[in-house]
Amino acid sequence: MNLHIGQKATRSATFTEKHVKNYADISGDNNPLHFDAAFAAKTKFKRLVVQGGLTTGVLHALVANEMPGPGTVFLSQNWKFTAPVYIGDTVTAEAEILKVHATKPVTHLRIKVRRQDGETVLEGEAWCYTFRPESLQAEGSQ
Repeated sequence: MNLHIGQKATRSATFTEKHVKNYADISGDNNPLHFDAAFAAKTKFKRLVVQGGLTTGVLHALVANEMPGPGTVFLSQNWKFTAPVYIGDTVTAEAEILKVHATKPVTHLRIKVRRQDGETVLEGEAWCYTFRPESLQAEGSQ
């Protein structure tokens, strides 16, 4: 993929109770904010929220599948959660290229995730590295 400054990509996901349970089964995150409606009702959230790992997981899928693309991993992230994501919400993650390294497969991205109501739930920046199979690297240099 030929990457350039200003290029954007998005990816959306809708989170269900099943996603929250599956994530808890994998990660061990059984925080009552995700499972105990009575507990969550007594907090500022007022209702069940999804784990932050599900929100950031959409970003992992975005960089690995859309842009920069296959073989991409995060080197670092600097982002903050600005609002909750509730069970049933649809979020859309957006990445925008701020910088493409001149000699390495490294990209600097601006990151933003919004709920379906338009509210930003996460924002920040990240650096990514894109691994390429050696055969593709050789073809790209010809």
